[in-house]
Amino acid sequence: MNTVDAKRVLETALICAPQPITLRELRTLFDDVLGSDTLKDLLMDLQKEWAQKGVELVQVASGWRFQSRPEMRVYLDKLHPEKPPRYTRAALETLAIIAYRQPVTRGDIEDIRGVTVNSLLIKQLEDRGWIEVIGHRETVGRPALFATTRQFLDDLGLQSLDQLPTLEEPESQQSLFKALQEPEGEPVAAQEGDQPPLPAQQEPQEGVEDLAAPDAVALAVQDGATDMTETTDTNGAVLRPDEGQP
Repeated sequence: MNTVDAKRVLETALICAPQPITLRELRTLFDDVLGSDTLKDLLMDLQKEWAQKGVELVQVASGWRFQSRPEMRVYLDKLHPEKPPRYTRAALETLAIIAYRQPVTRGDIEDIRGVTVNSLLIKQLEDRGWIEVIGHRETVGRPALFATTRQFLDDLGLQSLDQLPTLEEPESQQSLFKALQEPEGEPVAAQEGDQPPLPAQQEPQEGVEDLAAPDAVALAVQDGATDMTETTDTNGAVLRPDEGQP
């Protein structure tokens, strides 16, 4: 198969796919005749070919996908005028703590934020597919350890946690968490099994905020560094703070 035909196959598969496709899955299109390096070159060529269009080819944590460009959102919203959900400041702070300090327990989050974490808030983030339980800490009660998911990275358009802005970049953090409320790029094809965003749950005496000042998140994370070196998963294997993320 020549290069032109191979790119057409890749393009068709990616446009029709209901979710991101990994390189391993893309190789099956060609019965593993084309290697990963060759596929990456073809995908890069496709990216360039779509550079001037309203749809772009991007790589996220779960693989490759076509999605609308951020500047197209104002037009696409006219087809679906529903406003995105607004998450409470408490929800965004909790998500930030998990993202930057994972794996963490509910108790860790409460120590950092200084308030009790509403169970509905944790459930909201789990139902949205942004966090999950990856193990348990070997201490009294064996509390669950929470970490972010590939879906969290996909929704932010990131490939890995290394691409999260540092705590010294408040403007980048603001853009990051704004993206969770107003996703910058929508997948071209609707993803099977997706659930509509849940309405924001209120913690006691907490109001809905846009988190216009991301320093609140940075301070919440910085003020509560916890020792998470002695943790284990459900099989008893030791987890380091940078482990547990697929």
